[in-house]
Amino acid sequence: MNNSFEIMEDKKSVLIIDDDSRNIFALSLYLKARGFQSISALSAKEGIEILNKSHNIAVVFMDMMMPEMDGYEAIGKIREIPRFSSLPIIAVTAQAMTGDKEKCLDAGASGYISKPINMDKLIAMINGLI
Repeated sequence: MNNSFEIMEDKKSVLIIDDDSRNIFALSLYLKARGFQSISALSAKEGIEILNKSHNIAVVFMDMMMPEMDGYEAIGKIREIPRFSSLPIIAVTAQAMTGDKEKCLDAGASGYISKPINMDKLIAMINGLI
């Protein structure tokens, strides 16, 4: 996991916001193997702080079910910041219930994927958004 967002400002990165470090680790490894740099945050608050300090985030993966601030609230806060109004945010959730995708998109997510993550689908989604 790379939490140092200053080291590669010239490269576009994926920001993974998830309260489970195992999910971050697995996703980061997969993305690295596909040529993506990833940055991680264990909370929505930390993720928003990283966004505000960095200019190289190309896409955000947002876990929707987190303590303190969930993904729905975090997406809303991110969308309130003018420079992030069109930043691609992919909602990631273990709750693949009827209506969840629409709820995530209504909250401001650009895309939606359920866990366990189909990595081929995820890469296709990233490529379609950035």
